[in-house]
Amino acid sequence: MFRTILKRLAFAVLILFLLSVFIFFLFYVAGGDPARLIAGEKASAEVLAQVRHNLGLDKPIWEQYWMFVSNAAHGDFGYSYRSKVPVWELIGGRIPATMSTVFGAMLIWLAIGLSLGILSARNPGTWKDKVAQIVALLGISFPTFVLGMLFLYAFYFTPKQNGFTLFPASGYISPEKGLDQWALHLVLPWFTLALVTAALYQRLTRAQLLDVLGEDYIRTARAKGLTERKVVYKHGMRATLTVLTTQLGADIGALLGGAIIMEQVFGLQGVGALAVKAVNTQDRPVVIGVVLLGGFFIVTMNLIVDLVHIGLEPRLRTK
Repeated sequence: MFRTILKRLAFAVLILFLLSVFIFFLFYVAGGDPARLIAGEKASAEVLAQVRHNLGLDKPIWEQYWMFVSNAAHGDFGYSYRSKVPVWELIGGRIPATMSTVFGAMLIWLAIGLSLGILSARNPGTWKDKVAQIVALLGISFPTFVLGMLFLYAFYFTPKQNGFTLFPASGYISPEKGLDQWALHLVLPWFTLALVTAALYQRLTRAQLLDVLGEDYIRTARAKGLTERKVVYKHGMRATLTVLTTQLGADIGALLGGAIIMEQVFGLQGVGALAVKAVNTQDRPVVIGVVLLGGFFIVTMNLIVDLVHIGLEPRLRTK
């Protein structure tokens, strides 16, 4: 088991190394002259040379890469070209909004998706199964931004036109200013993201659980007199969790890198909104910081998923 964990850690480090090489080549080697972006198009040769020296761009490529990796490992992504503020301060100020949105929505989509998936698998072909599948199909059919706009119209604009307010239109409030206001500003983003994502988990849970419930050991458990609830939750769901955790790790890792559409619709100043602004203004250090952060989250979540699989699968612990 210990050797398996070490192999997973080594693989995660390898992925991060390859990601850093790719980002360095993309932005520092093939992406034009950073000194020109900072100094401006009309800068003299002397000014450009000084900027290159300050950035270390006059050093050999391998030294530039080592400096890039060393600084990134210490959380130093340089300074924003536009605001002249350390990149980590910009990103660090946006992470709470993104994490609050993602993890709050995760709890809702798991509750809805798993409940409907189990309901469908326990009642295949019945009206309960058909209703659950219709709900899932509707959820998958709605793009995130469309559902978000519908929620804004139904729960913000319409009540406001009638003289009262149910939910705020946009923005993020820190929990330090009150948990009630924090949650109130995130209810619509939570349910928008959760309803779209829950549809995938409903279908995934239904498909996997139907396969598991047809296995011989499940029939044996039923023959021993176990209740259907114990058969489903103790035996069936344990085998299904392996697939679900894989999907969950990928979803959380990707969304933590920036729920771009969600943050744009609801005006949440998260990592995704920062990335869009940085791309539009060609603020290269901020883009690099966001990409590295997103890659780190994805690799970390996949590593956690691998460790969970080791805990769920006795065969992996003995290899």
